[in-house]
Amino acid sequence: MTNTPPPTPHPAHHDHDHDHGRHDHDGDHDHDHRHRAGDQAELLDLDAEVLAGHLDAITGWLPVETPPRRIVDLGCGTGAGTFALLDRFPGAHVTAVDSSAAHLRRLREKAEARGAAERVRTLRADLDDPDWPGLGTPDLVWASASLHHLADPGRALRAVHDVLAPGGLCAVVELAGFPRFLPEDAPEDRPGLEERCHRAGEHRHAGHLPHRGADWGPKLTAAGFTLAGERTLTVHIEGARDASVGAYALGGLRRLRDGVAGTLAPEDLAALDRLLDTDGPHSILRRDDLAVRTRRSVWAARRDR
Repeated sequence: MTNTPPPTPHPAHHDHDHDHGRHDHDGDHDHDHRHRAGDQAELLDLDAEVLAGHLDAITGWLPVETPPRRIVDLGCGTGAGTFALLDRFPGAHVTAVDSSAAHLRRLREKAEARGAAERVRTLRADLDDPDWPGLGTPDLVWASASLHHLADPGRALRAVHDVLAPGGLCAVVELAGFPRFLPEDAPEDRPGLEERCHRAGEHRHAGHLPHRGADWGPKLTAAGFTLAGERTLTVHIEGARDASVGAYALGGLRRLRDGVAGTLAPEDLAALDRLLDTDGPHSILRRDDLAVRTRRSVWAARRDR
């Protein structure tokens, strides 16, 4: 779960910014809000599909002492981490926490479709609220691309430390940047366009997410944890024959455009629009040189017995 960031995948994730906890207040929503929420959920699902292998590698690396039976997924989004953890630890139950009612609904639907509804509990909450709901006494708390959105992630980590079972593990996962999809010299008429778009997004939103790109090791130890391990995985997935990579690239660049259109040079904006025009000859879906490139880092920390 996260606070409400700008509707742009920020190039830092440093993170994979998909606003896992964007507030979804009760009452009527305008059409644009519903459309953005649907696009966001679809992008989260594509993220989970395309990066599933790397997520599986991380859950397999976690230095758990015994297989956890009670897991909390903080900022669960539409369930990428939840289902990876259920697959990794077949005896576990997961409490999936997010501030987006729409994401939690989609997660529950997917759990039912998988026959895993009895193993998943969803909980709507805002981690910036000092009064957390009851999370039980989990053996593992997983926070992927979520803590950097919080106003005070140190307070959240202290709260996680206090609820964890003795010997329990906290895992913080972050992407080192929103994935890049195009070669550096693409597109042919505006080489380097993608990187310029991401730099524009970084500049525009630099003050909104001060914890993007943080070294979470010191933050975990400051919260009372003992660091148990750290790992960075390089992500490079060739996508020439993978329709999901094309859809992921299209969705990601569409959201990026929403945030940077007002700051791009007119020539760059026109070139980006040509990439995003799925009916046009320059559509990103027509390219045979797409790839998914980023890095994913994980910090694992233990509550001492």
